[in-house]
Amino acid sequence: METISGNPHQKYILECCVDSVESALQAEKGGADRLELCSNLIIGGTTPTLALFRQIREHTNIRIHVLVRPRFGDFLYTKQELHIIAKEIDMFRKAGAEGIVIGCLTPDGSLDCEAMHFLIDYAGQMTVTLHRAFDMSKDPFQTLELAKELGIHTILTSGCQASCLDGIDLLRQLDEKSNGEITLMAGAGIQESSVRILRKKTNLTAFHMSGKSVKNSKMQFRNPNVFMGLPGMSEYEIWETDSNAVLAVRKLLS
Repeated sequence: METISGNPHQKYILECCVDSVESALQAEKGGADRLELCSNLIIGGTTPTLALFRQIREHTNIRIHVLVRPRFGDFLYTKQELHIIAKEIDMFRKAGAEGIVIGCLTPDGSLDCEAMHFLIDYAGQMTVTLHRAFDMSKDPFQTLELAKELGIHTILTSGCQASCLDGIDLLRQLDEKSNGEITLMAGAGIQESSVRILRKKTNLTAFHMSGKSVKNSKMQFRNPNVFMGLPGMSEYEIWETDSNAVLAVRKLLS
């Protein structure tokens, strides 16, 4: 099983999902063990640019796992999309990323083992996390067993619910079924208060958070009639990790 920063005695993993250099540095400041690096966190995350990865690596040595997701939406990928994912895994492996975060499903909601095996081959020595495509699968226990057979190191999951606390019963069952062969990482709604509850009611040792705060843009002129993205999504809000939110969880885990 994966250890953190080469330290087998460290019991808990705290991963922070970030999509900017500023958030990465705040996550490290708060005590995160590693980053899940993506772009477009506001839509659940897509593949980050190599330039973003390199800029973060230039300023920190924190472990980086890269989300490789070519688009917003479902996890049923075309052959062309799978080849894009494979090339990006290869690119980030060569750039020095320590892990990848991927997930593929079949039309009936099963884990696409053929596609996953194809992508994992490109990972080399990088660790592999199955992201919340797991939560969109039809049978989480079957998906857990398939993930173990594939040699996946970590499953990021909310227990197939909107938040980790809503899925706490399934999270506990999945962790028990893992038999120590794969790490179950709780995500969606992770903050100090939810981690307190998860620690009381489960034996989970890995937690995934964004710790986001919403900052007001410094733009003085604002055109209220134009939306560059989805209507109602403000161009004048900046999402950024709050080091204090990360630190609160880090202290609890320490």
